[in-house]
Amino acid sequence: MIADKKVVTLNYNVKDADGQLIDSSEGAAPLVYLHGFKNIIPGLEDALTGKKQGEEFDVTVEPKDAYGEYNAAAVQVVPRAAFEGVESVEPGMAFTADTENGPVQLIVTGVEGDDITVDPNHPLAGKTLSFTGSVVEIRDASEEELAHGHVHDHGHSHADESDSGCSCC
Repeated sequence: MIADKKVVTLNYNVKDADGQLIDSSEGAAPLVYLHGFKNIIPGLEDALTGKKQGEEFDVTVEPKDAYGEYNAAAVQVVPRAAFEGVESVEPGMAFTADTENGPVQLIVTGVEGDDITVDPNHPLAGKTLSFTGSVVEIRDASEEELAHGHVHDHGHSHADESDSGCSCC
């Protein structure tokens, strides 16, 4: 049964409120995550708690329990000089900005002369999401996975890492 400290493997589809397919594991590898470690959105993780291997799920997650509400006030216009070393800045480009609260992913949404409009909202912020799928496998997490807070199989190795910690964290 899905509970904290379990590694869960899911096949899934996710659609927006209009029924538009956003993401799917069909034709790709299933999602594998460590339950209870905030590796997936909270609304989906909560809804999956208690499900059993082989069980199907159909879950609707509101924005507050997914990627948050869209915050229009967070959209900013910054000077082109903020993109030092970037030859051409165009809508759709993604950048990481270092802020006092840590790194933030920004999407360029507009370019007018030397004014660049950037949006730090997650692309799915403000969207209600519908997840359908099935629980493929549930297993106990290893001590290493618990210590690092994420799954370590599927090609992830710590063999070449220093004692300072996980290079993927």
